[in-house]
Amino acid sequence: MATHTTNYASTFIEVAEDCPLDHAEEPPTGERPTIAALHYRLIAQEPYARTSDDVIFTTHALRAGIDPDDSAAREAFFSKGQPCLRSSPLGKRYGWGIAHDAEGRVALVPRESADYTLLAADPRSPIPGRCGADGRELTSRSVSRRRRSRA
Repeated sequence: MATHTTNYASTFIEVAEDCPLDHAEEPPTGERPTIAALHYRLIAQEPYARTSDDVIFTTHALRAGIDPDDSAAREAFFSKGQPCLRSSPLGKRYGWGIAHDAEGRVALVPRESADYTLLAADPRSPIPGRCGADGRELTSRSVSRRRRSRA
């Protein structure tokens, strides 16, 4: 069975240009956590501890009532392509950039922060102890727009 991945290495995902916020905001939590709330919790609790695949699958598992440690369910989930964190509501609606280190582990970067400004302006500028600190050049990508533009 072919395995697909959503992981990036040494990459910074910028906030969507049509994001309605000029500062990062924690997604609201409710009785049943939203995808945004789960992505936020999983990444913010332990920056650079999980890969994009870990976040995407754990979010799916928690919402579907599957054990996040079920390796067979994870393999089946990634046997078809899945949307990556470029499609996450964190960058589309809530103002969070997503940094991937050389091993593909992710952390949130608030759009109003100096770190965000540095990474968005020049992805080759590493943040010491964080993204790009291994000397590798970072790739910068934009989040998918929230809505299609109308012609």
